[in-house]
Amino acid sequence: MAEIIDRLISAVSSRPVLTGLCATAILGIAWTINDFLAWKAFGTGGTPPTWSGYLRMTKFRLNHLLTRPNLLDPSPLSTTGPSYLRTPLPPRVGPRPRIMPRIMPQRQVPEPIPAETRGRLLGLVVRLAEERPDLLQHRPSHTEGGWAEGLYARAELPTLNPEAREDRMLAREIAHAHPSDGSLHVWLSGPDARKVIEAGWGQRFPLKFVRSGWTMVYAPRGEEEMDVVERIVKAGVAWVTGVEI
Repeated sequence: MAEIIDRLISAVSSRPVLTGLCATAILGIAWTINDFLAWKAFGTGGTPPTWSGYLRMTKFRLNHLLTRPNLLDPSPLSTTGPSYLRTPLPPRVGPRPRIMPRIMPQRQVPEPIPAETRGRLLGLVVRLAEERPDLLQHRPSHTEGGWAEGLYARAELPTLNPEAREDRMLAREIAHAHPSDGSLHVWLSGPDARKVIEAGWGQRFPLKFVRSGWTMVYAPRGEEEMDVVERIVKAGVAWVTGVEI
């Protein structure tokens, strides 16, 4: 066996082109395995955490790289319809966070979050559901594949938004926060999603077959920003349930 290995090494080393191809293949395989493991560790955005799920996500990723949609551009969002952000959002201070290179899951590069703010953020869904059990319920997020706790409108609500009643992708989900980075996804009306993006608090979701109001909201960096995030989530509650809280 050792003699065979020595012959293979000798054969490869004597052919520079073959050596380069082998090195490239090894590096490519190593990068892919590392990227797959990092993808699983960060949450898969509802895609099954398998190699087939990874390949599906990679197709979306390549398409995104080829088309390069500007997710900071609010112009595709509707300007008509209700708005539940009654007063202007304060401009978010500082540059927008850096976004992770994958589109599934849509995440930002984590920034420091005070423990008190993080606890309030991750407890928001449960608190709102417990405060308004007539409107809301919480359960593992369908869109996140169970990786996060989701806030849902009750199916029996007479005021339920018809879009939420019909949409099987979001299935009445209003919002969830991502434990890995503190960002959120919130279902907003078109005008409210515009306000969030224009004030620097978030960006559009990259997949066109998901409702356009499904918006990524950046992680809060302190209590004042958490107050704004809670306002945005409550605007989502009003849009989906038809009731302001």
